[in-house]
Amino acid sequence: MSIQWWQILLLSLYAGYQILDELQIYSSMSAPVFAGLFTGLVMGDLQAGLIIGGSMQLTVLGVGTFGGASRIDANSGTILATAFSISLGMNPEQAIAAIAVPVASLMIQLDILARFANTYFAHRIDQHVETMNYKAIERNYLLGALPWSLSRLIPVFLALAFGGVLVENVVAVLNGDLKWLGDGLSVAGAVLPAVGFAILLRYLPVKKHFPYLILGFTITALLATLFSNVQLLGTSVASVVKDLPATFNSLPMLAVAMIGFSLAAISYKNNQRTENQQVASPHTTSEEGEIEDDEI
Repeated sequence: MSIQWWQILLLSLYAGYQILDELQIYSSMSAPVFAGLFTGLVMGDLQAGLIIGGSMQLTVLGVGTFGGASRIDANSGTILATAFSISLGMNPEQAIAAIAVPVASLMIQLDILARFANTYFAHRIDQHVETMNYKAIERNYLLGALPWSLSRLIPVFLALAFGGVLVENVVAVLNGDLKWLGDGLSVAGAVLPAVGFAILLRYLPVKKHFPYLILGFTITALLATLFSNVQLLGTSVASVVKDLPATFNSLPMLAVAMIGFSLAAISYKNNQRTENQQVASPHTTSEEGEIEDDEI
């Protein structure tokens, strides 16, 4: 299956838009999971798009642009990995390790280039501030979005338009003479979300809230096991009893999210109560002398 021209156009335009959404609009359309969703819809395989997008989302959970630092462009990596995975019939996990992560890392250089190019418009704005030329200030402010957008749109367009043959040859080698390497990349792609969780836990106040972490993990594991067994039992019974009216479903992700929300709400209420007590008695301190808000 080759990538059609209209698919290249839509994905390239989205690549140029998503960085602007990430910088100013904040509609969550710049998240890797949405990039996988959109690319999957355009390419005609929503499941593969969600697998790659969700995995990349988990991979960068704990990665942030502190102080304006550049970080890996997981969105562009997700777009290319999903498009080539679907068009070439590539294993999604293999596409994550072989395409998504390398592309996301290489895009750091173009992110830096966009930042440097954007300083041109910033200096022009400084000049127009001196003359109080508000129209020129607005115009250069809007033009400053061009380097950001083009830094994603052009590479994605070139990769989709001309990189298909190269990726197809790489996939053929990974599934042929270097099958051991392809299998290793598939395993690495499946492990990457765990790395994202590890980075996130490194920056969260886990020591302070470890009971909630253990409780949440235990409840989710127990409910997932219970619902899986009930679903298996229901499916077996339904295959024998044709008139069985009940429908047995697996544990929905919404239930897991509600459990996490409940635990977070309990923790928030406890923290608010502690802060109110400290305000009422400002001279009281923690017995262990620990930082109460976070660990970094």
